[in-house]
Amino acid sequence: MKKLYFSALIYMILGLLAGIFYREITKAYNFTGQSMLSVLHTHLLALGMMMFLIFLVLEKLFTLSKSKLFLPFFWLYNIGLLWTIGFMVIHGTMTVLGKSVGPAISGMAGLGHILLTVALVLFFIILFERLKASKSI
Repeated sequence: MKKLYFSALIYMILGLLAGIFYREITKAYNFTGQSMLSVLHTHLLALGMMMFLIFLVLEKLFTLSKSKLFLPFFWLYNIGLLWTIGFMVIHGTMTVLGKSVGPAISGMAGLGHILLTVALVLFFIILFERLKASKSI
């Protein structure tokens, strides 16, 4: 449970810092257009902090961590989210700085989305398994 709590906490901090980064870099470069940085903090807060708080509640109710798939899910989700966020930072910063963003950046970001998808499939397998074990299904 501590892993889930500290993950939520870290993503909350990163989300708040991302909001500050967006405000400061766009102000410093007088940038008024659209960039990936404008949605970075909401991605961190929603897919990071809020999701891990939900996972924490479900862990308390159904002991998700008893599943042998829990650790692969946990690490895949974190790696996928951090990978996605990292490329959002790169893409958004390049946009603000006026640099061209090639398709390779978008393609690499797509790998993070694939990892997140696999992690979420694992999560639903784990949840179903634990619901059956608790006779809730």
